[in-house]
Amino acid sequence: MSGSEASPVVRVERRKSTYILWIDHPPINILSTEVLKALVAQLGGASADPDCRVIVLASSNSKAFAAGADIRDMASMGPEEARRHGSLGQRVTTQIEQVPVPVIAAVHGACLGGGCEIALACDFILAADDATFGQPEINLGIMPGWGGTQRLPRRIGAVHARRWILTGKPVSAALANEQGLVDELVPKADLLARALGLADELSSKAPLALAAAKYAIRRALDNELASGLDFELDLWARLFGSPGQREGMNAFLEKRPPEFRTAPRRAEESQGFPWA
Repeated sequence: MSGSEASPVVRVERRKSTYILWIDHPPINILSTEVLKALVAQLGGASADPDCRVIVLASSNSKAFAAGADIRDMASMGPEEARRHGSLGQRVTTQIEQVPVPVIAAVHGACLGGGCEIALACDFILAADDATFGQPEINLGIMPGWGGTQRLPRRIGAVHARRWILTGKPVSAALANEQGLVDELVPKADLLARALGLADELSSKAPLALAAAKYAIRRALDNELASGLDFELDLWARLFGSPGQREGMNAFLEKRPPEFRTAPRRAEESQGFPWA
């Protein structure tokens, strides 16, 4: 493959031995089912090409790397439908980890929710100085479901991850860099050039050794990741249909603050959860 190949929501561009996957779902790269399926297909195509040595994930839109999942699609889901949708999100993040080449996230603008979870699965995160990270799912009455509860503590430690996930507050690129999420902070104008520079450096290494080293590092950090992802997905799916999820997502779509009930029917609503 050479030059550029068009896709409705993910474009593939070849720069020497580097594949750039451009997420292109204006205006803020909402991660709809269509986008997730396109990422699965394009990641698979790139990793199957023996000439591909590095993958860069980037955004075609000026406002965001990816601003999270499609709340409009998810608001009416029940647990089983949510489980299927969450499985697709986890398939993307797991595939990023399993491709036998390094994957670099070149992040600018909003990188929230599922977008942050996709970045977390990458081997390197380069961030523009305007980037904003976060796991705001708690404000929708749910929790991260595409690997955020598992990968974020591994990357920045439980203390920082707990604050991100339980408060849902956004985090600046500078703070994300300080806490260890970001590998390198660069001016926005230099972001792609720096990502491609790192890709060129990695492409100069022996590809089999790169793949082996990537998998060995994953083994060291994530030996129990698969079971953790299953546990996360189960809890995430069970939250759908709960009063908090309905109120949180409806409030988001109606552009108003959510009003979560202050006195939940804990015993009744907790059936099926591990603390029940």
